[in-house]
Amino acid sequence: MQSPLDRTDFEILRLLQKDGRTPNKTIAGVVGLAGSTVHERIRRLEAAGAIRHAGIEPDFATYGVGLEALVLVTLTKHDRGVVERFMSEVTAINEVRSLFLISGRYDVVAHVVVRDVAHLRDLALDQFTSRDGVEQIETAVVFDSRRNRTLEPLSPP
Repeated sequence: MQSPLDRTDFEILRLLQKDGRTPNKTIAGVVGLAGSTVHERIRRLEAAGAIRHAGIEPDFATYGVGLEALVLVTLTKHDRGVVERFMSEVTAINEVRSLFLISGRYDVVAHVVVRDVAHLRDLALDQFTSRDGVEQIETAVVFDSRRNRTLEPLSPP
């Protein structure tokens, strides 16, 4: 960001993290600014990259999702080009919700959503194990998940 965020910026971000559809007028009342000033601050935060997107989070069941899983991938090579190509290609798969390049036993973890176990099997075989650069995969079914939707500023060490 061009300039550091102030307390008002962090309060705006906190309110939007709780509900991205909070009207500017409501935010303005909480932070003590005019609605137009809040609107301008939000635009500045977006332009600076402090707000990446203001999308919705779908209820997976509405889309026919009956199962979530993690696909744990070991790559054959750790060449930057191979990793970048794999990450780009796999991110484009509709069922892939998140993709993480990690350290440790596996190289990549993909969070996927599917209709059922048969769909998971087909996704694993057709989109992961058959892909160039993949040595092996392992899947883990997600029984439950929780996510912290808000991030407070981290204090310096």
